[in-house]
Parts: sequence; C-alpha cells; structure tokens
Amino acid sequence: MNQHDLINPHKELRSVLGTRFSTDSAIRDAHARDASYHSGALPDAVAFPKTNSEVSEIVKICANYSMPIIPYGTGTGVEGAVVAAEGTLCISLNEMNRILSVNADDRDVTVQAGVTRLQLNTHLAELGTELHFPVDPGADASLGGMTATRASGTSAVCYGTMQDNVLGLTVITADGTLVRTGGRARKSAAGYDLTRLFIGSEGTLGIITEITLKLARLPEAIASAVCAFPTVDAAVNTVIELIRSGVSLVRIELLDELQMDAVNKYSGLNYEVAPTLFFEFHGSANTVAESSKIGGTIASAHGSGDFRYATDETERKRLWRARYDSYYAALNRRPGSVGYVTDVCVPISRLAECITKTKTLLQNSNLSASVLGHVGDGNFHVVFPLEPGNNDELAEAQQISDQIVDIALKIDGTCTGEHGIGIGKRAALEKEHGDAVDLMRAIKHALDPQNLMNPGKVFL
Repeated sequence: MNQHDLINPHKELRSVLGTRFSTDSAIRDAHARDASYHSGALPDAVAFPKTNSEVSEIVKICANYSMPIIPYGTGTGVEGAVVAAEGTLCISLNEMNRILSVNADDRDVTVQAGVTRLQLNTHLAELGTELHFPVDPGADASLGGMTATRASGTSAVCYGTMQDNVLGLTVITADGTLVRTGGRARKSAAGYDLTRLFIGSEGTLGIITEITLKLARLPEAIASAVCAFPTVDAAVNTVIELIRSGVSLVRIELLDELQMDAVNKYSGLNYEVAPTLFFEFHGSANTVAESSKIGGTIASAHGSGDFRYATDETERKRLWRARYDSYYAALNRRPGSVGYVTDVCVPISRLAECITKTKTLLQNSNLSASVLGHVGDGNFHVVFPLEPGNNDELAEAQQISDQIVDIALKIDGTCTGEHGIGIGKRAALEKEHGDAVDLMRAIKHALDPQNLMNPGKVFL
C-alpha cells in the first residue's frame, strides 16, 4: 500500500477517533515492537479506541481499504507477536482500561482488554472483596494481551493459565462484527468453544476487547522459602516429590547458578551461587506451616542447603526479589545487551533431562546464557544476553533455541509453554503440529480471508 492509498483510510479513521488517531513518528515507533529482539518497520498510524463500537468502525474501515491491523497491549511479549510492518495500522488498546463489573458472590469480573493485572488486583483490594486475579506472568501485562497469548507464569502450577481462567470474551472479527463468546456460567455445552479458539490466537483471528475472568479468594496465610541445591537434578527431583506429596504449592521456580550469580550482582543479594528453588505456599495458617515443614524436609533429603522461610510480607517480597529481577539481572551480566529469550515445556518427569541437555548445549556454545523457569509445571526459559546488531550471536542463539525445541518435542513437550509463537517460533510450530497447522491456516482463512489480522504471525 503506497502513501497515496493511505490518504482515504487515514481521513476516515481520524473522523472516528479525532486526536486519538496518530501518525506521529515517536508514537508509531513506540508501538512498533515488543520486548523481544525482533524488529520491523513502523506502523503507518496508531489508533487509540475506547469502545467496542470504535474498534468495530476501525476494523470495517481497514477491511474496506485492505489495511492490515496489529492489536497492541503493553508490548511485554518476547516472540515478536506485535512487531509492526509497513502499511499496518496499530490498534492500541491501552485506553480501553475500564473494569466493567465485579461479581464478588460469583467470583468473576469483566474488564476491557487494556486493563492490566496489577490495576485489576489493586481495584479488587480497594473494594475489599478478598479476591484476586492469580495469573502472574511477571510483567504488568494487559489482560487482553495475556488472553491473546495464552499467558501463564509463576502461579500456574496452582491456578492454571489464562485458558483456565477466562469465562468469556468480546471479540471484533476481521469484518468488524462484534461477537460475544462464553459467558459468566462456570460451564457450558452450547456449541463450539469459541472462547478457547480466540485465547492464544495472538490477534490473528480477531481483536479481543473485553474479557470475563474467574477470580480466586485471597489465601488466609502465605509463606515463601528459598533453598539451594548441589545440582539441577536434585532441585527438579525435589519439585517432583513435593507435587506428589500434595502440599499446597502455588509457586515453585528454579534459577540456575548463572542466574543466581546475576541476581546477586544486580540486586545486591548474597544467595549461594547454585541451582536454587523459590517456593510459595498458600492456605490456612496450619496448612501453610505444615506444607512448609514438608517442603523443607523433602528439600533436605535431596541435599539442599538452608531452607530460608518467611511469612512476613516484607520478608517474602525480599526473598522473591531475585526471581522477579531475573530477566534484567541476566541482561546486566553483559551491560548494553539485548535479550533473546526462549521457552519450552515438558512433562515434569522429563524436566531434569531436558534442562541437563539444554545446559550441555549452552556449555558447548560461544554464548553465555542462564536458565530459569516455572518448574512446577515443567516450563523453563533460557535468557541469552546478546550484543546488539551481532548477527553471528543471534544466529547461534536461534540455532540453540531450535535444538532446545527438538529436545522438548522428543520427550512429549511443546515448543513454547507460555511465550507464544509470534514471529520467533513459527518454524517450531510446524515441527510440533505438522499437518495440523494446515487446519489452523484454514480456520485463519475462514475468519480472516483478506489476512488483515496481525499478518505474518504464527504461520510461516
């Protein structure tokens, strides 16, 4: 699409949005990429709708002019799912940030897509509901973006991922039609499960504008603990035994020795430089105390060091600081670097094997990368701090990532546990699903025959 062709859609879009339609170069640049190393061109313009009807009108205009659309949340993804291309319109959903209804008795809430998880939980606390939304990917991501990428995070071992916590959606399809899927009922056998179709579709099938979510009760008591292990195998075997024991684990995270050294330096901490587990237990005061005691006993049996335990909120946050600082700590190992992050997920019984093989690959490479992950559900990440613009390093990181995917797939795992496909994992999707990808393409074509919704993502 050339500049002359854009004149009419821009005029029509501006008539719908006024000053909330922008061609300013700085605004376009801010919406051109996510947190990954992937890069592209600037979008031609950025739209900031506030209502479903505005999104619908925008999509109808774009469909009329065959102008591709990229929905944008907070830009915290790491696989290039919102990287822009020339000739596209970026629809930023940040101004669709209203919490529409809270139903405390039913433990559900309906929000616009731009509401972030911290915004929602702050609002629930202010209302005194004793409820919270538990899915925690780390970043303060938008709930629309989390839904579109099927996000999960540190608490998934207990509360599940976004697909387990979404009851219904409002979606604007590729022709501008508003569709509502699901509802507030906790179960339904009515027709195709369109809600699950759009969850994880990464903006390629429609634009998610509203989400109805399950809420969870805040626990009576919380305890956190940290302990180091002599090997990754010992740490993972502790996880497996803890899960078998039935203790009330909500989070259980692994950081390898390189990552622990990085967070010590970045955050001024003094943890042992060794594979380390971070635990969190929820429940009644008695349940948490008993679970923590069992956790310490099992960890000790696998050769752990001191089981550093805390129930005070300030102390718990201090213990978890290393985990939440991990990504930036990894980049700090090489000042000025850019992050290449990959993830896979495998059955927990094969997790130690997968991580061990991964670390062997890393030890034999020219790159230095650290390992961390949500080991309670078999998901882990590798963070490569790369020199900006160094194509040789990028190619090696991509090659290692491909090999990690191959290891995971051979042991019944998946090429991504939570990051999604975006641009970075398109070839891996083909490896994992084979001919089933053609069925996915057929669904995409049926819902978006002009290929206007986030084109170039998910499929090669």
